[in-house]
Amino acid sequence: MAARERLPPWHERQRLPNGREVLIRPIRPEDAEPIRAAFGLLGPEEVRQRFLYALKELTPDMAERLTRINPKTEFALVAAEPLPPGEALVGAVARIAIDDNGHDAEFAILVSHYVAGLGLGRYLMTRLVKWARGKKLDRVYGDVFEHNQPMLALAQSLGFEREFQQDAPGLVRVVLNLKPAEAA
Repeated sequence: MAARERLPPWHERQRLPNGREVLIRPIRPEDAEPIRAAFGLLGPEEVRQRFLYALKELTPDMAERLTRINPKTEFALVAAEPLPPGEALVGAVARIAIDDNGHDAEFAILVSHYVAGLGLGRYLMTRLVKWARGKKLDRVYGDVFEHNQPMLALAQSLGFEREFQQDAPGLVRVVLNLKPAEAA
């Protein structure tokens, strides 16, 4: 009988429908340079949908901030080649950060078009929600462009509801309540 590979917490190997294997794992500071390098492979619309504005490059400072998280209030996963951090090409990043109120957390996900449509966004979102539940948070939310139908459909399929954003035209806030509804 073959021995099962033991991976650290939050590390999982996934075989995508196209046969490619990725390692889902927490983001590491060593990922800063590979993420900067991969940023140039993204299309302008991919960048705009993740950052909510146009961005020509990911500066070293920005990459540093993305990869050095506060483990008490932030969580970030990457889907990367099964190589050591710093060497692996990163195809997707999912992050969540607890708000100042300590009850809600905002998520953001970016899946490169090279691996889009293979279930990575869904899988990463379920991992973010699991982390938020472990932190006993009330809600998880994210702001999505109203024309980003794949993300809106994903959120809806996972139970997120839409909230009207009067002060942010063109954006839809999707919210997942993590606390059970109070009995009436």
